[in-house]
Amino acid sequence: MRTRSAVAIAAAAVTVIGASSVTAAVALRLGAGHAQPATAVPGSTATSTGTLLRPIRPTPIVVATTRWHYTANGNFGPAGQYLPGGLGFNLADVSSVGDLNRLPAGVLGLVWLGYCGGPDRTFRAKVSPMIGDAKTFGFYMMDEPDPKTCPPANMKAECDWIHRYMPSAKTFALLENRGPATAPTFANSYTPASSGLDLIGLDPYPVRSDLPSPDYGEIAGYVQAAEEMGWPQSSLVPVFQAFGGGNWLGGGTWKLPTPAEEQQLLAIWASVLPAPLFDYAYSWGEQNGDQSLASSPGLQQIFAAHNE
Repeated sequence: MRTRSAVAIAAAAVTVIGASSVTAAVALRLGAGHAQPATAVPGSTATSTGTLLRPIRPTPIVVATTRWHYTANGNFGPAGQYLPGGLGFNLADVSSVGDLNRLPAGVLGLVWLGYCGGPDRTFRAKVSPMIGDAKTFGFYMMDEPDPKTCPPANMKAECDWIHRYMPSAKTFALLENRGPATAPTFANSYTPASSGLDLIGLDPYPVRSDLPSPDYGEIAGYVQAAEEMGWPQSSLVPVFQAFGGGNWLGGGTWKLPTPAEEQQLLAIWASVLPAPLFDYAYSWGEQNGDQSLASSPGLQQIFAAHNE
């Protein structure tokens, strides 16, 4: 959801009141087991309540060794400063060369495109200015695209164009779950072959007001559903819930996780998806009147420790 990320230390054993499905889901998952110079671009034109956790012993903050950490929305302050950098977010939400130029040393940009018309003149005008820019990590192609309105063939043509002219850049999209949260599926959606995408984001948000306690088991369900559609673990990006409230779906049911709940989210993600290329905290900036990471000092401490 956007209107417009580890080899992690193994989590300590915890007991989650009211969420027994987590144990089974994590056990299931634990048992399962382009760097070339860019070529010239031809014809380019100048882009929460619920039951609280009760640890058997204090649950440590999960420390990730994933190199790249991304958070979306409102990354720049009024003076152009990159705001999430103090928490170790080193993959920025950008949409222009100007944004890339503002990034401090050590921070790269994931360029938001949000376009699915194929590699036409509009697409090339958006992408060409970033080709060859050392600050470009990759391109955020679409957010929860629908194959009916964003044909996989269009997505693949765009990804192929990017890979041709900037082989080092990664192409990424956040995929929409096409089933209920408790039985996720990516059937009749995008596959590695049909889309050309390098990476996909998975976004279960288990902290919700319609549940007596967070359903952490949804996390393993999303990973399994993606793998069933042919997406290898190396292509999967965990999306950590860091928002709540707001006017989503006519009122929304999501709740901002407490620090204890966020620790548990990170621990379970680390157990089922231990080595993502980047991870994604949704969201830094507020949207639709919701609460987010930018306004939560408690969650900021959790992510500062996670990203160090």
